[in-house]
Amino acid sequence: MSKKPRIERRPVHGVLVLDKPLGLSSNQALQKAKYLLRAKKAGHTGALDPLASGVLPLCFGEATKFSQYLLDSDKTYLATFQLGLETESGDLDAPIVKECDASQVTVEQVESAIELFTGDIEQVPPMFSALKHQGQPLYKLARNGVQVERKARSVRVYRYQLHDFRPGEKAQIDVEIACSKGTYIRSLALDLGFKLGVGATVTSLRRTQAGPYDLSQAMSLEELSTKLEQDGDDSIDFLMPIDSPVADLQSVTLPDFTETEFSHGQSVFDAQFCGLPVEQSVRVFSTGGQFLGLGSVTDDGRIQPKRLVVL
Repeated sequence: MSKKPRIERRPVHGVLVLDKPLGLSSNQALQKAKYLLRAKKAGHTGALDPLASGVLPLCFGEATKFSQYLLDSDKTYLATFQLGLETESGDLDAPIVKECDASQVTVEQVESAIELFTGDIEQVPPMFSALKHQGQPLYKLARNGVQVERKARSVRVYRYQLHDFRPGEKAQIDVEIACSKGTYIRSLALDLGFKLGVGATVTSLRRTQAGPYDLSQAMSLEELSTKLEQDGDDSIDFLMPIDSPVADLQSVTLPDFTETEFSHGQSVFDAQFCGLPVEQSVRVFSTGGQFLGLGSVTDDGRIQPKRLVVL
């Protein structure tokens, strides 16, 4: 039996804004994209459940050095909650623990309850999450019937907007939620259902924005495959730039004679840096427009290398 030919991996640098499909874990989606691009190095920027779809930024090559900024970024979701239904996990991927008639719930009650979970709130992470307890992910413990105490964490919900309310015995609501990192939409559903007294679970979840990226920039795995076939796999201009995860940081351009010093890990001085706030992180570019990495402003007006790009 002949072996499959080994894929020749290559250096690929940039960010793919993937529209992750339902049914795949974030890592499965990453591996498929990495295979299609024949990339040597890649990483995703925070898990998106198999039951969720939408924006999943994937960092390739040197862009992986800046993935933490995306892990820490704000997110936006469109979700559907079913009232009168509660499961162990807060979504449809676990046994039902409660069912009741939600026909008495009104749109006014939903809107009032939603307001209680807007702004800075304390949230208890669900058992079905990737958080670890003594080295074990909570979801593995939960699947074995083990419950552990979880401490409430502070998160921020910037926007929690009701888009549609469909009354009935199993009433449904469509909501849009903009939130800080670490916010669990399933916990928001469980807490809302508890407040309304009927239970609630997530039946649909789609991430529409992650940090600087939104669905308008995203492509599916099928679109990625088609594009590589049509344009050739050397054409990767659809990738977002290496510095796009930190695009909100101020940029500076180094004088020609200091570019090599900075790229070799040495701090560099120029009069233009003296007006920058001390310890501020900045994107550093060469005079030719090449992104060299991140630097930090020192108190004597220098730029100290913080994270270098090596191409």
